[in-house]
Amino acid sequence: MNRLSRLACRWLLPLGLVGAPAGADETLHYAATTDIGPTSQLVVHGALDLPQMRPLLEDFHHKNPDLEVRYRNLTTLALHERFLVEPDEADVLLSSAMPWQYRLANEGHARSLESPDARRWPAWARWRHELFAFTFEPIVMVVNETVIERFGEVRGHADLLALLERHAAALQGQVVTYDPATSGAGYTYAIEESRLSPRYWDLVAALGKAEADLVDTTGEMLEGLIEGRYQVGYNLLGSYARDRLADQPQLRIVVPEDYALVTQRLALIPRQAPHPAAAERFLDYLIGEPGQAVLARETTLGAIHPALEGPGTATSLRQERGEALRPITLGPGLLATLDDLKREALLTRWQREFSRSEQR
Repeated sequence: MNRLSRLACRWLLPLGLVGAPAGADETLHYAATTDIGPTSQLVVHGALDLPQMRPLLEDFHHKNPDLEVRYRNLTTLALHERFLVEPDEADVLLSSAMPWQYRLANEGHARSLESPDARRWPAWARWRHELFAFTFEPIVMVVNETVIERFGEVRGHADLLALLERHAAALQGQVVTYDPATSGAGYTYAIEESRLSPRYWDLVAALGKAEADLVDTTGEMLEGLIEGRYQVGYNLLGSYARDRLADQPQLRIVVPEDYALVTQRLALIPRQAPHPAAAERFLDYLIGEPGQAVLARETTLGAIHPALEGPGTATSLRQERGEALRPITLGPGLLATLDDLKREALLTRWQREFSRSEQR
């Protein structure tokens, strides 16, 4: 079976069913530690790895010792499907799968949070008072320094396109990106970029010319880059890249100068949450200044709170990058990514452009 045939077969797989990251369905547990008054529970389901979630939960539990806190880490698809089967199991859902979270809220599955912090939350980072973005995570490129030394700087999409068009032979099989057919994140980024850039399809064709590997998670890309199997990675989740590559000086993280998509993790309280008061306390913490300060200081997720400045904040990144940052809009347009006909049309063109060189 040639590469084009294998690629066509992958397009038959359901979106999101491939490539679950290592460590999915891990848990954290914090017992109630107070002897004063009654205790309650908080159950959080999130598509957020334990190293990133632990500082937030430890600080929240320290401030709320009367709560027994349980956290379950799931893949985005598993989280969504589990909620549909058991909508009264979790008190809070956290996910980077923006279209799926938006659809849940849009279909009436989310409670409204009417606290002062919720009312002050930036309008661009919430939908009504039911869905709240709490991170600010640019989508980045990663380039090995040897590529830069040999072929020149890569600062944006135009540089990457020129690199792949001019040096495809030298980079054969050493480039990696998401497979939009099997990765929800990859598909979302493909839709957004096809709207943003008139040269997006040229870039897809150039990726195909370089015989780029198509994978399902940022983790797979980072592993291959660290091991030296890949020299260039395209459209990685910047928060995970910064965390994993802190001790890899040979790999440069590039926030594209021309435009950089920004994804946000979305939090909601299910309408049937078993412990709604505890859920409101946690979501208030998550979007309040204390929780956002922990997020900025102890994680690589990027804090949104407008009162926070300095490293690890959206304010700092906006000051540095300006209009090049393009947060994915939290609104009805997200539902287009879940439309079967639109998905089929985009993936058919993606496959055609990616395989263009083999068809000649």
